Amino acid sequence: MAGTARHDREMADKAKSLIRTTKDPIERLRLQCLSRGSSGIKGLGRCFRVMDDNRSRSLDYNEFKKGIHDFGLDLEPEEIRDMFHRFDRDKSGTIDFDEFLVKLRPPLSQTRRSLINKAFRKLDRTGDGVITVDDLRGVYDVSHHPKYMNGDWTEDMVFLKFLENFDTPGDPDGVVTQEEFYNYYVGVSASIDNDIYFDVMMRKAWKL
Repeated sequence: MAGTARHDREMADKAKSLIRTTKDPIERLRLQCLSRGSSGIKGLGRCFRVMDDNRSRSLDYNEFKKGIHDFGLDLEPEEIRDMFHRFDRDKSGTIDFDEFLVKLRPPLSQTRRSLINKAFRKLDRTGDGVITVDDLRGVYDVSHHPKYMNGDWTEDMVFLKFLENFDTPGDPDGVVTQEEFYNYYVGVSASIDNDIYFDVMMRKAWKL
């Protein structure tokens, strides 16, 4: 279902190594995410909300600068300003969430994008654009989950824990949007170099 622990370790190690030699600030921010494993990209959603002090769903320069430092990047002021202007595609003086993520995501082939979208549509049984506990009933079999088997968790508790894999870190709400699902698999994809392996993994995980 997810990227294996081995893939995550390899991706994180590779990203940490490249951070030391990469000159481009945006690439360094991208590598900073990938160094945190498959959850790094989706963690940006959480980081964005923390940066967005006035809850406008957009970042001005001061919010962006604070967020970059909070995220753990040590950049010179001119590098941060340059990165802000490159994210601000419409030159509005602010960065919206979509501008931020689109620019930062590692590139995905059309084949991989199609598989991710197909998996989401299969899970979203109600077709309302989000995945919830109700969508998982009859799709995700909890009978072999160890905590369900020993009586520690109910079926719904297993479902909610499953959804946390895709939900925004630190702010799980039991509802997974297509954006969150996509961001999760962008991270997984970055840990897998081989397109065929990614294809097999997705088809096997979701019976596509």
